[in-house]
Amino acid sequence: MTASTELPTASVLIVDDEPGMRSYLAKALASRFALVEVADSLSAAEALRQRLHFDLLLVDIRLPDRSGIEWHEALGPERRSDIIFMTAYADLDMAVKALRAGASDFIIKPFRLEQLQSAVDRCLAQRRLARENFVLKRETQRLHRPDESMIGDSHAMAQVRTITERVAPTPSAVLIHGESGTGKELVARDLHRLSGRFGAFVPLNCGAIAGDLLESELFGHVKGAFTGAVKTREGLFTYADGGTLFLDEIAEMPLAMQAKLLRVLESKRIRPVGSEQEQPVDVRILAATHRNLQHEVSEGRFREDLYFRLNVLTLTLPALREHPEDIPALAHHFSRQLSRDLGLAALPWQHADLERLTHYPWPGNIRELKNFIERCILLGQLPSDMLDETTTAPSAVATHGYPSDWSLEAVERAHILGVLESHGHNKSSAARALGVSRKTLDRKLNAWQDLNA
Repeated sequence: MTASTELPTASVLIVDDEPGMRSYLAKALASRFALVEVADSLSAAEALRQRLHFDLLLVDIRLPDRSGIEWHEALGPERRSDIIFMTAYADLDMAVKALRAGASDFIIKPFRLEQLQSAVDRCLAQRRLARENFVLKRETQRLHRPDESMIGDSHAMAQVRTITERVAPTPSAVLIHGESGTGKELVARDLHRLSGRFGAFVPLNCGAIAGDLLESELFGHVKGAFTGAVKTREGLFTYADGGTLFLDEIAEMPLAMQAKLLRVLESKRIRPVGSEQEQPVDVRILAATHRNLQHEVSEGRFREDLYFRLNVLTLTLPALREHPEDIPALAHHFSRQLSRDLGLAALPWQHADLERLTHYPWPGNIRELKNFIERCILLGQLPSDMLDETTTAPSAVATHGYPSDWSLEAVERAHILGVLESHGHNKSSAARALGVSRKTLDRKLNAWQDLNA
């Protein structure tokens, strides 16, 4: 049997009363499955199923204690795995009965290794297809466009791209930090796209799911696990198997759920709600937040052990006001994309429009810029006119974003404190964004504290 080029992640249980057949099948399938278990009877198989999750069952029909078909039927749809039946006493009636019982395939002994390989490949392909269909349905409900990616040639964005390309092929967790609207999910998608992982990219906004439902959303549940669980449902970890799970707004996750997530990250196994069975998963975790997680840890709102588990590398995204030179490229990109989506004419850009966009502070970052351009296209108005009418900064802002009567020292102080706040009071991150050393930043902050004392 030719070994797959992908790392195996599935599990299989072989049930046959012949020792030679069990040994032969276990060796033949070892390279295709992450877990291979064998049982000589259905009672032994049931004991293993109570303890472990199996993606595929390879079961002889005639066994000493019971018929394999009767056993599978008795499990009920919610407890069934994909199953391939084997038998040396086949007839048409038995084959029909096996398929009606929910068999994925039916092979007759003695069989060639190629026949077994084809049957197993079909089962695994159907399982992958089901996961991909689920992820695709989730993706079609989102506004994300596949042609969206990091845009901009500024030094700040070049640094982000360099780090992204370097760490993408590794399995390490990455914590993406940045203000709301800076494009954290786009960076996560680029990390997955460049990773070479064969599985899906599955995003989840932890703040958008009620705390009591988050465990089921991530790990899945079995029928009857809680009120409303009318059928067994796989979780996002299963759909992301072999790929990437992006946990946006990770700081919003309840503490109890953080403990369960930590256990999964350490054991690489999940347990659906209401189940006693665990199943292995191969999932890379990317997390994002606009909060300072170190501060959240000190306040007791985030587990320190989970923080260290996630914070292998922190990738900080700059606010749009910190790289305004990228605004023209972003504006042209959104104008082309949105005019195509809306079926309306693209904006007739002028130099004055781009100048106004470049000097506006954009507190909502790239998301606000995109929404603003969409509003301009919908109303058929020029950006310079819309800025005059709807988006002038609330204070009397001069050309550079600060009142014209401020001193240079006051502008410097306001700017540094603003950048520090936007980075969640992370001094190292703020110093990088400001283009100064951490020592210089500390010196200025200490000087201002002395003046206020």
